Amino acid sequence: MVKSGLVVRSYSGYYYVDCDGTIVTCKVKGHMKQKRFTLYTGDRVQIERNPAEEKAEGMIVSVLPRRNYLLRPTVANLDLIVLVQALVQPDFSYLIMDKLLVMAEKAGIPVLIVLTKADLADPAKAEQVASIYRNLHYETYVISAKTGKGIDSLRVCLAGKVSAFGGPSGVGKSTALNAIQPGVTRTTGEISNKIHRGRHTTRFTELTPFNGGYLADTPGFGNVLMDHMLPEELASCFPEFKTVEADCKFSPCSHIHEPVCGVKDAVKAGKIAASRYTSYLEIYEELKENKERNRR
Repeated sequence: MVKSGLVVRSYSGYYYVDCDGTIVTCKVKGHMKQKRFTLYTGDRVQIERNPAEEKAEGMIVSVLPRRNYLLRPTVANLDLIVLVQALVQPDFSYLIMDKLLVMAEKAGIPVLIVLTKADLADPAKAEQVASIYRNLHYETYVISAKTGKGIDSLRVCLAGKVSAFGGPSGVGKSTALNAIQPGVTRTTGEISNKIHRGRHTTRFTELTPFNGGYLADTPGFGNVLMDHMLPEELASCFPEFKTVEADCKFSPCSHIHEPVCGVKDAVKAGKIAASRYTSYLEIYEELKENKERNRR
């Protein structure tokens, strides 16, 4: 019998597929191994399984087309990527947030921004940071797991969606996840033990059922690597640039050294946040260095 399912985790050649609420342990069919294939958490797959054997392993026979995916961490078919940063302890980093946004824009994944530790932050500072991203039409929540601020609204927003939480360590991702669904990180740890993974190993993305959808605490966001992007692709990942690029004299325009540039004029006029343009310059330089390094 062939059934469709969702890959919710993988480990050491085994894939754990949710088929209508039943987790089936699967391996990959031989004919797929003869081809080049990739399987990510979040992939929709078709499996073969003998329904007469309750605990029978399944065989993955095909991977259905992806809507989107991230290469690092590896996860596919997201409805949302939830980018989490603390307002304080550690202090908010515009560069890290903007790098994460570039990554999401490049992958074509809808974004939701969560700013944590609101109970410790100056309200004016929290509003200043949030307004920058709300003005770019990124849905942005300011939350406190301690006081419950913003948690109910965030929980409603995530219902029925496959959402991955990402952000640097120490910003309160796990605390936010447990505030949304108590015990979600503990459940993940228990699952990890059952499949013989170390409780504190976070190299793999796992999807946990949540309110008609799934939540994932994705590892691999400590250092946002951008070695698969060219510097000339960067501007397209800053949506606010598109509204003023018609005023650039040259096309294409790097928005850095050209004498007549709509983006630079918009920054001077306060129409584009200075923090965003500073991030653009830093990321552009990083991509330029990567490109030159790869030529050697």
